[in-house]
Amino acid sequence: METPEGKKMSSKSADGVWLGCAFLFVKSVCPKVNLPALYKDPQKKYDLFKVVKLTLSDTAGGLQGYEILKLHDADPLLGIELKFMNKATCRQFLESYATAAVSQAFTQHTLRIFSVSEDFTVETQLKAGENVLDLYLTNQDLCLSYIHSLQPVRLRDDEVSQLEKQLLNLTIGDRDSSNSFPSLVSRPEAPAVPGNCFTFQKKLFVDRQLTPADHQRFATNIGRDWKQVGRALQKTCRALKGPTIDNLAFEYEREGIYEQAYQLLSRFIQAEGRNAKLGRLVKALEETKLVGIAEIMLEIQPRE
Repeated sequence: METPEGKKMSSKSADGVWLGCAFLFVKSVCPKVNLPALYKDPQKKYDLFKVVKLTLSDTAGGLQGYEILKLHDADPLLGIELKFMNKATCRQFLESYATAAVSQAFTQHTLRIFSVSEDFTVETQLKAGENVLDLYLTNQDLCLSYIHSLQPVRLRDDEVSQLEKQLLNLTIGDRDSSNSFPSLVSRPEAPAVPGNCFTFQKKLFVDRQLTPADHQRFATNIGRDWKQVGRALQKTCRALKGPTIDNLAFEYEREGIYEQAYQLLSRFIQAEGRNAKLGRLVKALEETKLVGIAEIMLEIQPRE
């Protein structure tokens, strides 16, 4: 592959630095928002680039160890061509991607920077060559090997270079006394949590209605703590107030703990309807110090 100027980059680093490339594809689920169209709009191009930079800063551990080579119009997908120059940075990005933190961060920053509807969210795909890395996220070393096998063959796109300079010029006045570049995410521009999101352990998650899979996962993992969670939920759910929780325990005593927990969440979902959301359940789990169960509900893989 050649640069627009026809210059090719070497596939190997002269100083032995770990290198690799990946393509992040982002698609708006909201039909009113077309990401490639935003990038083509001269007045919105910079703001969308800022969304990309903020997302990468959030999920790759800062501004070092990677580079944006080019943004591609793959309508309706926005393609982001990335070069990694640090294996640890690439690994951290993969960990963030595996927990859906990348799509959540992109959604959050788009909601903050653009005036889009609160139901805005995105779908993502990560590729290295022909390999769709979404299929191998449980095998991080394999993903790293695929990324490493795709060596950078282009210089940074001129348009991306100009956007980087523009971003630098707008933030250079905020350098601190150590002359280090300030974190892009340290200065929120609007309310921190959009209406369709919630936070857990300082990370943002897109909120949604509880699904049958959530229902089963909760009943399978909560154990004897289901009553505690019920009492946390009853603070905002009338159907669980009074003797309801004790009645459920008595009524389904023979069936066991799984069924008691299952029926608790059934009552919550039936009573609250569309408002029976994942964020409310996670908040109740946090209140009862059941962080491990909250991580299971959010499908966060524990770090080894």
